Amino acid sequence: MDLSFQIVSKEHVFEPGRHFPQCHASTLLPVGGEVLCAWFGGTRESHPDVAIWAARRKGGAWSDPVKVADEEGVPCWNPVLMGDAGRIVLFYKTGLNPRLWRTMRIVSVDGGLTWSAPRELVPGDVGGRGPVKNKAIVLSDGSWLAPASVETETEWDAFSDRSRDRGETWSRSAPVPIDHGTLRGKGVIQPTLWESGPGNVHMLLRSTEGSIFRSDSADAGTTWCPAYATDLPNNNSGIDAVRMGDGRIVLVYNPVGGDWGPRTPVSCSLSADGGRSWSAPFTLDHEKDPKDRVDGEFSYPAVVRHGDRAYVSYTWKRRTIEFCELALG
Repeated sequence: MDLSFQIVSKEHVFEPGRHFPQCHASTLLPVGGEVLCAWFGGTRESHPDVAIWAARRKGGAWSDPVKVADEEGVPCWNPVLMGDAGRIVLFYKTGLNPRLWRTMRIVSVDGGLTWSAPRELVPGDVGGRGPVKNKAIVLSDGSWLAPASVETETEWDAFSDRSRDRGETWSRSAPVPIDHGTLRGKGVIQPTLWESGPGNVHMLLRSTEGSIFRSDSADAGTTWCPAYATDLPNNNSGIDAVRMGDGRIVLVYNPVGGDWGPRTPVSCSLSADGGRSWSAPFTLDHEKDPKDRVDGEFSYPAVVRHGDRAYVSYTWKRRTIEFCELALG
């Protein structure tokens, strides 16, 4: 089987630096023949003026960004889109830092043109519930499974959050087992999920250990096996994956090792055997001689399936969001 990619289109979502000094952490959702993209933007990550912004791609062109969620004096983080044209949910975090996060949600019933008032996803929760960075998936039984994680001063841990009523109420799994005593760093966060068969769910995880970790569940994310290292490098930066209609998995990541390693290049790999082996990285963006870390940053990808194509977005030098449409060989 051919394990290759072809770039069909590749463009900035908006002019770099035009609407705010910095932006990060994009999310994508195909809506009919259009694409909705959201991210956080403001002075810089964690600044009190950071809000959630969105734009839509129609007829091959992007609309101007529109602010869709904000909280005065408190930064917003990590939007995640979920749903369809009839009902779209946008999850996001608010709080001074990840240890104080609350998960909020807003809803659109007109394809993302207007949004409801924000509501706390799990009232009273601190630390974060629902999807932490990557999209939730719809399981074969119709329930939603969100890839979640929490960060404390000393440890990072992942779990999954399940909703059987289209995001109204949530039930969290126990933490993914991991022996923190054997780790060099804090652990694992920001999972990405796929289901290979009814109840068989898999996650790949960002780690502090120089490689992507993995865990598997045979009971639809209720329990997870101990997280284990894969051969895929990870620079302690975000990743995302999606299962295509033919069963192949597309992974988008920085194929770089090291804790807080460089966030360039950003690449795609393809697996035809359920994530046991992967094709060589296909580069989407790379800066060989960056002036600084931001100049060389292509990070925090999101990837979704649209028919037989993969749509990818990622942070482009913290100044805009890049969008790619990929055809698979």
